[in-house]
Amino acid sequence: MTSDGLMADRALLGRTSTAERVAGILRARISAGYFRPGVRLAEEEITEALGVSRNTLREAFRLLTHERLLVHELNRGMFVRVLDMDDVIDVYRVRKLVECSVVRGITARPPGLARIVDAVEQGQLALDQKDWRGLGTANILFHEAVVALAGSARIDELMRAVQAELRLVFHVMENPRWFHEPYLNRNREIAAVLEKGDGAQAEKLLYAYLDHAERQLVEAYGQRRAEHLG
Repeated sequence: MTSDGLMADRALLGRTSTAERVAGILRARISAGYFRPGVRLAEEEITEALGVSRNTLREAFRLLTHERLLVHELNRGMFVRVLDMDDVIDVYRVRKLVECSVVRGITARPPGLARIVDAVEQGQLALDQKDWRGLGTANILFHEAVVALAGSARIDELMRAVQAELRLVFHVMENPRWFHEPYLNRNREIAAVLEKGDGAQAEKLLYAYLDHAERQLVEAYGQRRAEHLG
């Protein structure tokens, strides 16, 4: 199953295959939920699927380990990282600082609004199709589009890694529909406020949104830890 999915990505490498491109493909797969937390990434299977050398793949693994998406276990191999409650709190600390600061200074309809609206529409389509993983992906795309309003390639790169890590957090929610569905209307509300150029109100809505999501996830992690201890 892993090979089938990655074979479709092989064309993305082109003739100038690099560890960065391989890392980008794997990062996207992690973000989309194809590689779940705790899953072992098989070197031979991935190198064959992407048509790259083991050295290239290992360098990509190193990059993703640096981004806190993978972890190496001695004599066992490379695994998708399993995050804990402290990770959740830190991820949302970064999100609040970056996303809220991006919208704060907006005073007119931003040029990147179409991308934000498109993410909302993708979310609605996923909801209509009962595609809960797709709904989560659309939510991530919405926030990537919000961050893109800053017009900074460096901030975009930072937040892509954070959003990929966030996908690992979402797996703790046993009912993805219950978690993701209410945020679609919040996304739509934020998009409408941004269309009016009201960055101050968008910041308030976004902070409340992120704070609520953080509390939900922290509670879910706490319940899971209590169950394991019990």
